[in-house]
Amino acid sequence: MLTSSSNRFRCLIIDLMHESLLPMLENMAVEVTYVPHIKKDQVAELLPFYDMLMVRSKLRVTEELVASSPRLKVVARAGAGLDNIDDGVLEKHNIILLNAPEGNRDAVGEHTLGLLLTLFRKINSGDAQVRKGLWLREENRGEEIGGKTIGLIGYGNMGQAFAKRLAGFDCEVLAYDQQKVNNPFSYVNLCVLEEIQERADVLSLHIPYTQENRYFVNEAFIEKFQNPFWLLNTARGEVVDHATLVKGLKHGKVLGAALDVLENEKLSTLTPDQQKHLEYLFEHPRVVLTPHIAGWTHESYQRINEVLVKKLTTYLQTHGH
Repeated sequence: MLTSSSNRFRCLIIDLMHESLLPMLENMAVEVTYVPHIKKDQVAELLPFYDMLMVRSKLRVTEELVASSPRLKVVARAGAGLDNIDDGVLEKHNIILLNAPEGNRDAVGEHTLGLLLTLFRKINSGDAQVRKGLWLREENRGEEIGGKTIGLIGYGNMGQAFAKRLAGFDCEVLAYDQQKVNNPFSYVNLCVLEEIQERADVLSLHIPYTQENRYFVNEAFIEKFQNPFWLLNTARGEVVDHATLVKGLKHGKVLGAALDVLENEKLSTLTPDQQKHLEYLFEHPRVVLTPHIAGWTHESYQRINEVLVKKLTTYLQTHGH
């Protein structure tokens, strides 16, 4: 590992990345130190010698880490979510933040559609029964997306990617976002949150995790829905209160759920309440679970690098490197 001072733009990469990344950075004359197996408590010792830190999810970027690294100019997150970067820290220190939601949005859009089809057409239960020698057609009669009203909360890269894939299904799509957003699709109606709660048959979440969004889906939120609805979450697990979700499933207000994310994904550290709620979800016939893979494909793994390198190129050109 190099720790000497250098006039070249230096990048420290502390997580495992797709093999395409290093040649792209080296072609840009960026000096790279790639240490994917470094322990997170060793990063602070190295970082003061680097202009850029590239992370996936190993490390939390904190005030303490940044304040002790005066050379740091750029933090790049190889992914979309920014919940491992403390709010306001980079802005306070005039550090540029790069992330890559454009890199995995197509993967998320496809996976969310797959989850909805799995729920509606009982694909999981049908597959399990056939493997056991059971041929139960009536018990696996499903529903169609056509004619349903799909509500999207969050209409950025991920929400729009899912909306794009709903185009051929003859359904109505409503979208709400706290920010002012462009709407590239004529068949999507931008609306207020209350309209989704009034009309939606399916709710799909595409919002980031922030303290403000923690347990966004709670008891008061669900009570405002006029119709029983299906819930899809490919965003962050902490935006859904699992206790509320279990209650909604028990009372029939939530018809079923497809979750790619959980409020605690470290399954060995579950509290007794979290364990109890998760066991209920495991046993429920209308719950589909996947292990945080919506944005995780062979293609997105490489595309995230391409997006970050393109953004870094723009930064270096703009700042005279």
